[in-house]
Amino acid sequence: METILIIIAAVAGLIAGGLITSTLLRKAVEKKSENILKDAEEKSEMIKRDKILQAKEKFLQMKTDHENQIQEKNKELLKNENRLKQKEAVISQKIEELQRKQKETSTIKDNLSAQLEIVTKRQIELDKATKQQVEQLETISGMSGEQAKSLLIETLKDEAKAEAMVQIKDIVEEAKLTANTEAKKIVIETIQRTAAEHAIENSVSVFNIESEEIKGRIIGREGRNIRTLEALTGVEIII
Repeated sequence: METILIIIAAVAGLIAGGLITSTLLRKAVEKKSENILKDAEEKSEMIKRDKILQAKEKFLQMKTDHENQIQEKNKELLKNENRLKQKEAVISQKIEELQRKQKETSTIKDNLSAQLEIVTKRQIELDKATKQQVEQLETISGMSGEQAKSLLIETLKDEAKAEAMVQIKDIVEEAKLTANTEAKKIVIETIQRTAAEHAIENSVSVFNIESEEIKGRIIGREGRNIRTLEALTGVEIII
């Protein structure tokens, strides 16, 4: 009987020990599993963080490269824009200069046309006045047309000489005021040219009028005719 109890107690002890051992082993396995799972999760999180960090760094690098490319393109565009502006400015200046020259040319053309018109008008007036003076000389003095023309030509020569002398005097006065060597040179050339154009050998013209009747008609009553003739021609007439 005691033997049976001992056997039963031994078996029960073995069963209890097995259960305890099994429980301890199970807990150890669970603990190890938890540790393994935890390590795996930590490694996974670390890998995840590394991947995210790498992705961020790559993104930032790509962004930086893209921004640099955009900046370079903007710089190039700005350079091109500046070059275009410079070209436009040069073209605008050339257009303005061309317009200014065209305006100056037009002004010169208008001035020349106006001067030509004035000269033409004066020539017509001069021809008319010359004709009138010739007719008056013919009427007053009884001269022929050729004689009257000769007298008038000599009168015009005297007037031209007087005008030339006035021009020369003005030029000399201007040279004195300027006191410049080059100006003096120009003045001298101008004087020479003016003198050459207007030089007249004699300032006095003599006509022989043999007829006392013609002389009387030229003088007129109380010298009226001769005074009129002097007023018309601007010369002094001595008979």
